Amino acid sequence: MSGDEACAHGALLARANAGDAAAFGALVRRHQRLVYSLALRMLSDRQRAEDLAQEVFLQLYRSLDSLESDRHVEFWLRKVTMHRAIDRLRREPRQRLAPLAAAEGAVSEGVEADPMLARRLRALLAELAPAARAVIVLRYQEDLDPAEIGQTLKMPLNTVKSHLKRALAELRGRLTAPAGGLQ
Repeated sequence: MSGDEACAHGALLARANAGDAAAFGALVRRHQRLVYSLALRMLSDRQRAEDLAQEVFLQLYRSLDSLESDRHVEFWLRKVTMHRAIDRLRREPRQRLAPLAAAEGAVSEGVEADPMLARRLRALLAELAPAARAVIVLRYQEDLDPAEIGQTLKMPLNTVKSHLKRALAELRGRLTAPAGGLQ
């Protein structure tokens, strides 16, 4: 980000904090893809992801005065989205069945080489415990390093590493198991 862009982003945050509704709308538009994508990967349901994103942006509005920069806003949104998603997953039954069509069209930047493999991986990811799922999503979707994941989730670095190691081993084991073994 250039110096001019950083100034513009900082000014936008200051205007939103001062009560400028248009500035807050621009702030939401700038970060909505990040929040929705994380929520969708965690919750595996578009409607629930949209609801969670709305809650996160409402909380952002209430917390504007505590945020210092656009980078801080992004960190804060990632952290709040992941914690709210984990809380929701903990309140719901572990094995919630969703129609396969719900997994179609998930937010994706590029064309997947093997759509069936991608669908299976999304299904296996949805079966992980909430904390392990959050660690995997932040590591491989958001490309955060383990220290950043620990800061985001308020989790010790070694716990993050343990979740990564165990979740990847579990995913590998389930992926190599026959497809009938998933049910």
